Amino acid sequence: MTDTSNMNRRNFLNTAALGLAAVQMGMLPSANAASSSSNSMSAATGISPGGNCFAGIKQIKAGLLDVGYVDVGPPNGVPVLLIHGWPYDIHAFIDVAPILSAAGYRVIIPHLRGYGSTRFLSNDTLRNGQQATFTADMLAFMDALKIDQAIVAGFDWGARIAATLTALWPQRFKALVSVSGYLIGSQEINRKPLSPKAELQWWYQYYFATERGELGYRENTHEFARLIWELASPQWKFDDATFSRSAKSLDNPDHVAISISNYRWRLGLATSEAKYEKLEKQLAKFPNIGVPTITMEGDANGAPHPDPKIYAKKFTGKYEHRLLIGGIGHNLPQEAPQAFAKAILDVAKLI
Repeated sequence: MTDTSNMNRRNFLNTAALGLAAVQMGMLPSANAASSSSNSMSAATGISPGGNCFAGIKQIKAGLLDVGYVDVGPPNGVPVLLIHGWPYDIHAFIDVAPILSAAGYRVIIPHLRGYGSTRFLSNDTLRNGQQATFTADMLAFMDALKIDQAIVAGFDWGARIAATLTALWPQRFKALVSVSGYLIGSQEINRKPLSPKAELQWWYQYYFATERGELGYRENTHEFARLIWELASPQWKFDDATFSRSAKSLDNPDHVAISISNYRWRLGLATSEAKYEKLEKQLAKFPNIGVPTITMEGDANGAPHPDPKIYAKKFTGKYEHRLLIGGIGHNLPQEAPQAFAKAILDVAKLI
């Protein structure tokens, strides 16, 4: 390989590692992955009051879990699967869902393992938070709902899950919207040290690697989560009601165990569960994503996130990138719901 090729490869691998843990209007022209379209646009918020909550949470047994989820919009509409991240919950999409359902889409928003009303079916199941567990959970969830194909969108952990799904099961997904782009990772890549400045952004990952960190998160879950919200979205002036609405989901009895497991696995401090090893090996090859995709980024994202120029070539189908300006942080769907919903409506046109 040439020096330039080696440099590009190192840049991509470092960016992939950086993306491991963590995360409006206007029509954009279609573009292939070889020449992604990077556009800036302002984002009207459209945020509803913090007292606005999802009603009628449903439950369904799927794989290892009894999954709590929201299902709104026409039952025969094209399914849109929305996946939240850490330490957020389904209410990240509270203002996205009405826009999509009004446009005729069936909007499905599950609580991940360790969140909200989602519970493990067996007390004996390992509370594992490694990357592939969420992939398997989501496939089982779709199968339980008898959904053959869906549009999928997410941010933070949700963006990583969406990327793993579309990379390995493109036949199950019509299109993808991903905040912060391509976040698939591997333990091998995460063994490589980053620059000191980049490592500093992962302070909580190292904190969680210690017994003190696990105890600290268990005893101060809400305070810790609020700090992450503030650091990841420094210009988002959310109120107490907005935070409390989502913080209730973190009271799930398995939340701390899943969170700690996730970050320890990334550092190689927790081994892969045997049943997921095949999936992790596939993901460690950083497969391309060929379904139509729109990636998004906020101009004030305070969480670790990769440079769009690095990951653009991982999307080999119709592809666009959108940069939202106006102080939009890491929780992009909740901070700019109109822009996020519009990306989903627009990516559907690329199918």
